[in-house]
Amino acid sequence: MTPRIDLIGLVTSDLAASLAFYRRLGVDVPEGSDDAPHVEAVLPGGLRMAWDTAETIRSFQPDWQPGSGGGLVPAFLCDSPAEVDAVYAELTAAGHPGETEPFDAPWGQRYAVVEDPDGNTVDLFAPLTAPGDGTA
Repeated sequence: MTPRIDLIGLVTSDLAASLAFYRRLGVDVPEGSDDAPHVEAVLPGGLRMAWDTAETIRSFQPDWQPGSGGGLVPAFLCDSPAEVDAVYAELTAAGHPGETEPFDAPWGQRYAVVEDPDGNTVDLFAPLTAPGDGTA
């Protein structure tokens, strides 16, 4: 059997804030799970996303420390360039730092970057043209 990606896991210092952030991005996080030690949500297509508190990780890996470096960067496809702008505006208005304001990238996407409550960067993007129509 070939291993296949099944779950994207995040370790968070503030579970409720992290879940609220990803709910704003459309992740169907179970309600009432804001104080659980481990939370999972199934994404479209069956991939799962999970959150653990640092305390949960240290319960079985006592010397665990957050990584240093770029880490995993979740990227969220938006329906349109206007939606990239709207989601970016909503998240930054809610107090999440904007790292890169929306712009038309040379690779053909409307693109922006925000930070989640743990400082992880999260990409927002949408194609500048609809597939096959050649318009912006």
